[in-house]
Amino acid sequence: MTLLEMSASYRRSADAIHGRIVELRGLERAQEDPEAAFRLHRRIDELTPLWREARELAVLTAHYYDRSYHKHEKYTL
Repeated sequence: MTLLEMSASYRRSADAIHGRIVELRGLERAQEDPEAAFRLHRRIDELTPLWREARELAVLTAHYYDRSYHKHEKYTL
C-alpha cells in the first residue's frame, strides 16, 4: 500500500467517523432522557479525537514526500 492509498483510506475513515458524529449529535438533540443524552455526548467526545487524528494522518500521508510541506509536529520524531 502506498502513502497516497493510505491517505485515501484515512480520508474515508475520517468521513465515516464524522458522519457518525453528525448522526449522534442529531440523536442527542432529539433525546428527552438526560442520561441517554449524556451517553450520546460522551460517545461524541470519544469519537472526536479519532476523527481529528484520521484527518491529520490523511494530510500527512498525502504530502509526506512534498519538500515544501511542513509536517505536523505531533507525528515527527
